[in-house]
Amino acid sequence: MIPLSRRQLLERTCLGFGSIVLANLLRGAPAATHNTFNARPTHFPARAKAVIQLVQNGGPSQMDLFDPKPALQKYAGQPLPGGVEIHQPNNVNTLLPCPFEFKKYGQSGMDVSEMLPHTAGIVDELCFIRSMHTAHNNHLEGLNMLLTCKIFPGRPVMGAWITYALGTENQNLPAYVVLRDPAGYTIGGKQLWANAYLPALYQGVEFRTQGAPVHHLQPPEPQPAGAQRAALDLLAKMNQAHAAQHPGETELDARIRNFELAARMQLEAGDVLDISKETEATRKLYGLDDPVAGKYGLRCLMARRLVERGVRFVQVTTSPGQPWDHHSGIKRDMRKIATECDQGSAALVKDLASRGLLDSTIVMWAGEFGRLPTTQNGDGRDHNRNAFTLWFAGGGFRKGLIYGETDDFGYKAVVNRVPVPDMIATVLHQLGLDHTRIQYPHGGRIETPADSTVTGAKPNLDLVVS
Repeated sequence: MIPLSRRQLLERTCLGFGSIVLANLLRGAPAATHNTFNARPTHFPARAKAVIQLVQNGGPSQMDLFDPKPALQKYAGQPLPGGVEIHQPNNVNTLLPCPFEFKKYGQSGMDVSEMLPHTAGIVDELCFIRSMHTAHNNHLEGLNMLLTCKIFPGRPVMGAWITYALGTENQNLPAYVVLRDPAGYTIGGKQLWANAYLPALYQGVEFRTQGAPVHHLQPPEPQPAGAQRAALDLLAKMNQAHAAQHPGETELDARIRNFELAARMQLEAGDVLDISKETEATRKLYGLDDPVAGKYGLRCLMARRLVERGVRFVQVTTSPGQPWDHHSGIKRDMRKIATECDQGSAALVKDLASRGLLDSTIVMWAGEFGRLPTTQNGDGRDHNRNAFTLWFAGGGFRKGLIYGETDDFGYKAVVNRVPVPDMIATVLHQLGLDHTRIQYPHGGRIETPADSTVTGAKPNLDLVVS
């Protein structure tokens, strides 16, 4: 018997359908429609043109910050009827009361705990979603879900999709900038701003808050006048010749464009992050001289300066690790991270509003999941994928809105539940984008930001001004 190749086997079996599928895969989907930073039109009129994403790594506890539950206090020490979804084995089905005092603030009457006094002062600018839920209880999977709409790595984050769809308004700065703590990375590291299969041009670019703003931007040794320009011109010619011989290599194309961007950034990056000209009132607003709040406040101030210059997407992360992760000592340890992040987050919203930028900028404050109402290690809470609270400000999100509800103990979202894909679709909608029309071919299928063919995601128009 003459052996058949795989291609022949596909042709001669199952009525030839296998060969049809193979031909389609080999033909591939169309190439990406763009691989530049050029500003691109929206699908419909946009309410916002930029996003600042404040990523609160670790899973902030909704019932200790934004979603008070009297039943937790009333039935403290008793078991939760029906129990909870166990993530770690040392979680005990015993209700843990909130150790913090809540008050209502603003005309909206939003409940905020004593841990966030600065946020309490801006509640009428915020849109709170108390009924978020997600797909996984592990930190990295939860962060992947929050940023990419899937729990596994390998998909582009929200910032990469947005800059792919819209480009940027300032060709001298990256479209997507990341501001992290100079002391180190949060859990997930660079995966939190990955482009995945999108062209490498759309990954986040780290800017530093200490020293030179961008790694390797300036030559390590002084050069004679004109030497750098001549070297760049020669490099451009060599890159163009190489690109002509290797068409369709997006990594190469992105690298060439990044070199060109780096040359332009030498003129503007240092200036945009130079805060020496900021007023004393602005420094005080962000708490820059405070040893606890100052570092995060500085990153929030830099975020404002970047969107002011036309950067499309800015991501701000917390201190290293997962600082909102309170498996024990919640009364002791939450105060540290809350004090670190509260003032800068609120100052950013106030500052944007005072400069007329809030209406066109979406500010998003969110962690990867919430916490359980039950006890872990005696005085902590375990992870909870079934309910968490996040907030938006600006960009056409409704001011002073408290949307959705959790059950009596804060364990599950039960009223107006909002899944992560719908949240992502809503952000894109405010930027004038139909998430189903942002497409990229990968692995034999057409990918979209909210994976709409699988999730059925749709923007939640109850959250925004029509």
